[in-house]
Amino acid sequence: MHLSNQTKPQCFTTFKTSTEFCTLPERFTFPFCYQPHPLSLIAVSELQRFLLSDLRWSNIDQGVGRMFGVLVVKNKNNELGYLSAISGKTNSDIVLGQFVPPVFDMDITTKDKSYTDEQTIINQINTDIKRLELNPDLELFKQNLEKKTHEFKSELELKKTNMAQDKKLRKALRLSEKEKLSSEAFKQLNELLDQKSIKNKLQLRDLKNSLQAEVEIAQQNLSHLTDEIDQLKQLRKTKSVALQNLIFQQYQFLNNKGQQKNLIDIFSPTTRMIPPAGAGDCATPKLLQYAFQWGLKPIVLAEFWWGAAPKSEVRQHGNFYTACLGKCQPILAHMLDGTLLDENPLLTNPAEGKELEIIYQDNVMLVINKPAEFLSVPGKNIQDSVYTRIKNLFPDNESPFIVHRLDMSTSGLMVIALDKKSHKKIQKQFIQRTVKKSYVALIEGDLKQNQGSINLPLRGDIDDRPRQLVCEQQGKTSETSWKVLERIVSSGQLRTRVQLYPITGRTHQLRVHCAHVLGLNMPIVGDDLYGKEENRLHLHAQTLQLTHPITKEIMKFEVKSEF
Repeated sequence: MHLSNQTKPQCFTTFKTSTEFCTLPERFTFPFCYQPHPLSLIAVSELQRFLLSDLRWSNIDQGVGRMFGVLVVKNKNNELGYLSAISGKTNSDIVLGQFVPPVFDMDITTKDKSYTDEQTIINQINTDIKRLELNPDLELFKQNLEKKTHEFKSELELKKTNMAQDKKLRKALRLSEKEKLSSEAFKQLNELLDQKSIKNKLQLRDLKNSLQAEVEIAQQNLSHLTDEIDQLKQLRKTKSVALQNLIFQQYQFLNNKGQQKNLIDIFSPTTRMIPPAGAGDCATPKLLQYAFQWGLKPIVLAEFWWGAAPKSEVRQHGNFYTACLGKCQPILAHMLDGTLLDENPLLTNPAEGKELEIIYQDNVMLVINKPAEFLSVPGKNIQDSVYTRIKNLFPDNESPFIVHRLDMSTSGLMVIALDKKSHKKIQKQFIQRTVKKSYVALIEGDLKQNQGSINLPLRGDIDDRPRQLVCEQQGKTSETSWKVLERIVSSGQLRTRVQLYPITGRTHQLRVHCAHVLGLNMPIVGDDLYGKEENRLHLHAQTLQLTHPITKEIMKFEVKSEF
């Protein structure tokens, strides 16, 4: 992408609010886990005032909202200011002036002959495929093939059934006539019956060949039409991939060393190898690209959601969100190469200095009270967890068996088996949903209803793990019943304490059910993924009831929350 002949960056915005009391950070924001710096908050506040004054963004309930980003920078004159960006593809009239342009302007593809020629070919292929698929003979041939295939199976099955019955009759006849007939007569009978068996087998062979020939003719008639369609679809796929790769190569990303890489080069070493849809169009890469192009020094970064939430994701108007991992992590690894970053807090052991409280213990199981910010099992970067602590406590036992997990940020009751037999029996109770659990959560806002239930299909967000999405097509059923315990004022805000009864046990189920617009639409206090970060996630596994794996005694445990 080439810069215009401007003498200064058009999208550089000078602060209108005083920043004299803000200390500049020594390192740049770690974009995947951060608390907004005061400079970011000022920039965001100014940008949001602009959005409220602009008719395109002032009505936050109109349509689906967008993610916005700000990047506080210093220009070549050492002046402090900020850049603004919108995530996703945008019209050129929107980005002019206030917002930085895309890394690659897709509008160019509608004017460049190399793109338009290929797109014209793909469009013609689509037209040809549609024409061939509308051929009335196609459906007739499909139906004929299904009919012949059905006849092939049913008639062969009938013939085999009749042959099996004949075989039984021949066997019965041999048994009944063996004592009645002379040796010579019985020999003649056997020969006659053997001939009949051979005749049946030959008839089966001929019937199979005849039916198979009819199926093959039907398949050939159909293939005469479908082969051309399949060839066109393969050609379309090849040309589409080539065109997409041509576009990916135009997404050229800079870093502060002046090094440049395109999307193909960036994603080829990753496990997915191919850039996902929308890669390079998020706010953070756009902001950094513009800063490096104009020689601006990045200071701090922040992204926030503005407007109504989409149906699939949990997004709260005005809340801050980190950069997505699937699309942005490979890109930002290149763009921030050589930049001093804040420490990644995800590499710090959150369980350091915390102790596990054992509520119940016998020879086959434990029930513990897990503190908040404590892993249930070892993570990718941190080994300290409930599993490792229990293993160290019982070095002479079999390895502990984690029956169920709590999110790292959730506190409360967990049951742990100390041998394989008990593990299998307790796990069966969880699978059959005979274990009774309840959680207490403090949620943002004044919940008007007193009780209810939530059922949403959930799946993991492959572009931003560990976040979960609501997905009608691929999501798994997740169900939670709930009731209000009390409504309180906490930290100067109206909040509601609720009891949650999960029927299923999906990842982040309770957090999503509370935060999602189709759930309670009120995130749990301190939920740094789906709401706003506080001192902790206010979610606690308070009660647990199960059957003892050996004594069969009904056991119920309860530990009150600390919030």
